[in-house]
Amino acid sequence: MGSVADSFVPQDFDVPAVLETDEYRLRMLTINDVVKDFDAVVTSEEHLQGIFPPPSSWPQGLNLEQDLIDLGWHQKEFQRRTSFAYTMMSLDESRCLGCVYFYPSDRQGYDAYALLWARQSELASGLEERLLLAVRQWLADVWPFESVGFPGRDLSWDEWFALPERYN
Repeated sequence: MGSVADSFVPQDFDVPAVLETDEYRLRMLTINDVVKDFDAVVTSEEHLQGIFPPPSSWPQGLNLEQDLIDLGWHQKEFQRRTSFAYTMMSLDESRCLGCVYFYPSDRQGYDAYALLWARQSELASGLEERLLLAVRQWLADVWPFESVGFPGRDLSWDEWFALPERYN
């Protein structure tokens, strides 16, 4: 485990540590974020249904311990360069405003896919739409991917899963 071959991005690619705008900062999600992340997740449970691939019911029933385990998993995958989870923090780091995730794709036509969400209390302000635009631009400008899918946004999860697999 953890070999160079497992890396999701080229070994010489410098994974961005931060994307900062005038309203938030994206940075690696770590176990140190558990209290703020847990608050954002549990207060956004209704919105989070459908963000993740079916049949996921996350975050139903999530407790602080399980969130800590999830964050540790994301942190380790980031360190291993097999996926990348960023927390979206307010600029003063007082609140988690959402998350962004980049994963390797197993679907033809895409080498990666991205999931993201903003906390439910921020939806009316359009924060999630602004985040989506910023992430699309960041991916195009900085990341080494040829084509990134946004399942659940650009196409439904059913359409995503109907695409042929890359490795068959």
